[in-house]
Amino acid sequence: MSALPLDGVRVLDLTSVVVGPLATRWFADYGADVVKLEPPEGDLMRTLGGASPSGAFSPKFLNLNRNKRSIGVDLKKPGATALMERLIASSDVVLTNMRPKALKKLGLDADSVRAINPEAIHCAIVGFDQRGRYRDKPAYDSIIQGASGMAATNERMTGEPRYVPMTICDRIVGLIAVQQVMLALFNRTKSGEGQAIEIPMLETMSEFVLNEHMGQRVFVGSDGPTGDLRILNPLAQPIPTADGYVCVTANTDKQAFGLFDAIGRPDLKDDPRFSSVKQRLKNVQAYHTVRGEALIEKPTAYWVEELGKRDVPVLAYQTFESLLDDPHLNEVGLFEEIEHPVEGPIRNMRSPSRFSSGWAAGQRPAPVLGADTRAVMASLGYADDEVDALAQAGVVIEARDAAHAAP
Repeated sequence: MSALPLDGVRVLDLTSVVVGPLATRWFADYGADVVKLEPPEGDLMRTLGGASPSGAFSPKFLNLNRNKRSIGVDLKKPGATALMERLIASSDVVLTNMRPKALKKLGLDADSVRAINPEAIHCAIVGFDQRGRYRDKPAYDSIIQGASGMAATNERMTGEPRYVPMTICDRIVGLIAVQQVMLALFNRTKSGEGQAIEIPMLETMSEFVLNEHMGQRVFVGSDGPTGDLRILNPLAQPIPTADGYVCVTANTDKQAFGLFDAIGRPDLKDDPRFSSVKQRLKNVQAYHTVRGEALIEKPTAYWVEELGKRDVPVLAYQTFESLLDDPHLNEVGLFEEIEHPVEGPIRNMRSPSRFSSGWAAGQRPAPVLGADTRAVMASLGYADDEVDALAQAGVVIEARDAAHAAP
């Protein structure tokens, strides 16, 4: 097994909730020393979105913060400045999703960070491009879903604008932040230069949605329809069967004709409405109706077998609960049980990607608030008595004090 590719890279994690922690977890999974800096009350996500048996962790926090180290710091205390300067000087990447005005006030904006460490890569995930009129507005996943057109995909399909019921914008933007930081790290190996990166959520998600659904408006001057009409069709969804649902995609002629054979309607291959990709798109409502009327007649397992035999893309519909017991996911070891120092056994998910080099980190559970304060500060040259003094002054928080900060 090779050393992890990001061994030796330190990431100062000034993020909270979902979008930033998802990005920094990726770096931690591949060997970076991610130092998660938290205020005395901890990351809001520690208790948002469901409680653990101890009440100190939410399931999402456990999922988003594995393999990281936690240091508790009250950035409002005067004694925090010197500590932050040492942390910044020792970091390769400083990643934040604080609002820009707060960053500036705390001296954690890109200019301030790069004045301390010119080779640092400062990545700020913001709600909106700071050159536009929305720059000072607060942004949450639901705000961005509605403003970027993500919720409009449901309106086009069902007649009612609805949010995707997960933090989809946070997760997409977080992964894009990883891409951009990795570009900057790669560039630094060639140029030695640091970088200031701004990742605006609204613009990122607007581009993401319109890549799919700009439709005919990609042609300047056109007033043709927007949207991929095949995807936006109300019947483009898991299809009811006799005992549940099945997921089927039959786009190519080979797939569609295999579907017609499976449902006992080979005659539809010659139906002018369905005889080509172009005609099926033009008659997508009729195509989906024929498919739905046939599949409801037999159980899911029957269709998985019959369509599978004909190489038509098909799988059984899954719920959250059935995913945890899916035989394939368990065969490939997606889930593993690890021991958390507070919560006991928890179910962890490994990184799904596999590399020929055998990169695989030992999984460390999400840390207790301030669990690594003393160790991180020691790596910066602080002696124990200096840490004690700063802890007594409330500048830093250690794990032994974390219980008092938890709600």
